[in-house]
Amino acid sequence: MNIRILAVLSLLVGIGAVLHAVVPPVLFGMKPDMLLSMMFLGILLFPKVPYVLLLSLVTGLISALTTGFPGGQIANMIDKPVTAFIFLSLYLLFRKGIKSQYLAPVLTAVGTMTSGAVFLSVGLFIIGLAEGSFAALFTGIVLPATAMNTVLIVIVYPVVQAIVKRSPIMTQS
Repeated sequence: MNIRILAVLSLLVGIGAVLHAVVPPVLFGMKPDMLLSMMFLGILLFPKVPYVLLLSLVTGLISALTTGFPGGQIANMIDKPVTAFIFLSLYLLFRKGIKSQYLAPVLTAVGTMTSGAVFLSVGLFIIGLAEGSFAALFTGIVLPATAMNTVLIVIVYPVVQAIVKRSPIMTQS
């Protein structure tokens, strides 16, 4: 593993952790997962399995430490790796046919909804809530988080992409 890439990924996780900490809870102690968008950005920049695995585990751990949702610790540790590899698979499948400026926001939206569905399914199973609460939580938390993460990627991804192209220090591998 390249140390420079690991440093960039750790910066993204750090930025995501700060965003995750400052976003207030919206419904039942749940808050939109802004750390997720930084994980997606890391995958878009460095789409290699070892980096994605490490990034997803660290992101899951930090999300688990900062969650306010009952049962969210286990849900985050399951949700992030599953979501990361679904995101990576979709990215690798479509990156040749679709421009990255269009693909990144679409995958972010799909990834955020996938993450929310996995998180809620695991979390609600752990705490034993009724199925009706899934729809309410998905609508009240996941859909707004999807919109926020997608807008964030639309703004941040082109900037980061330009920095990566111009920087001799950061080489993609």
